[in-house]
Amino acid sequence: VVETAGIGYKIYVSEHTMAKLGEIGEKVKIYTHYHVREDNISLYGFMSNEELKMFELLISVSGVGAKSALVMLSCIEPSDFAIAVISNNVKVLTKVPGIGNKSAQRIILELKDKLKEEQLEEKLKDSSKRLKDNSENINEAISGLMVLGYSKKDIEKAFEHLDIDNLSIEDLIKKGLILLSQK
Repeated sequence: VVETAGIGYKIYVSEHTMAKLGEIGEKVKIYTHYHVREDNISLYGFMSNEELKMFELLISVSGVGAKSALVMLSCIEPSDFAIAVISNNVKVLTKVPGIGNKSAQRIILELKDKLKEEQLEEKLKDSSKRLKDNSENINEAISGLMVLGYSKKDIEKAFEHLDIDNLSIEDLIKKGLILLSQK
């Protein structure tokens, strides 16, 4: 039970989250999922956003309920679970109590594409964040390469393949020219 503003909320948590909560009376930050069904309204809590996202993916699988998803997250770390799904490792999933061979295969089938898509989105976010973090040098380099006749779209694509952190404007232009000349 977590108390906030004088109201206590019963939050179902995984064993991993329970172990990380700390002592009674301490302040905690919990990522929650508000689960509404015809006959039940429940709160599920997690210490990390990664665990919350994995829980939400799990309950999207047909035949996997919120409590089953919580048991899975108690037995397997979210990153290990994602690796097991992507690598078709049924054995890891069947170690979870209540998950048999057929259930594990269904989970893998339904989540494999979703996890790959999510990883692709994260990579795109990371690359766009890198571009924004180092934006002054990048904007100068883009301007310099545009003067040489390259399109902004081609330049940005080339910069996605570069490790642009801590590069000077000159280095960005040189490496950009090398990549752009190869196309």
